[in-house]
Amino acid sequence: MNQNILLCGVGGQGILLAAKIIALAAEKAGFEVTTNEVHGMAQRGGSVTAQLRYGDAVYSPLILERQADVLASMEMIEALRYAHFLKPGGLAAVSTQKIIPVTVSSGKMQYPADAEARLREVFPRLELCDCLDAAIKMGNAKLANTILLGTLSAGLAGIDLPLWESAISECVKPAFVEANLAAFRFGRKENER
Repeated sequence: MNQNILLCGVGGQGILLAAKIIALAAEKAGFEVTTNEVHGMAQRGGSVTAQLRYGDAVYSPLILERQADVLASMEMIEALRYAHFLKPGGLAAVSTQKIIPVTVSSGKMQYPADAEARLREVFPRLELCDCLDAAIKMGNAKLANTILLGTLSAGLAGIDLPLWESAISECVKPAFVEANLAAFRFGRKENER
């Protein structure tokens, strides 16, 4: 059994922390784990991706096109940008957040008004979650990535809930552990509906 996960978003959205948590949870479950990150122009609002593979025998961190079991995106257009990695029947867990790129704010392009409709067309198995709004209601916008992590966790095999919670507790600063655990549980519950 192998699982392939592609995380994507924009710099500052917590993609790399989410990848670290998934990797640690998979290690705790006894799997081999490999990861790969692309930061790009992350500090200037650029695209960020992380590829993770775990299973009984994993030899490379790279995911081929149409091989990801889960594609998780913190931004709607980023999900569309990396859609070609998701295998048929794979889970797309996508935050409804819109981050306007420089090409749009400068007037050279337009953000698609029909982004949600495009997502529904491209991803038959789609879990949309307003992660940012939920995180703000929890008191900290930075919890959005952990909410999405909870949403995608239900689509991953072989990692029990206590292992997820242990990995979060080890990866997050002590002052923010309880808030992140609550955010994770919220996201997971949203996916189970």
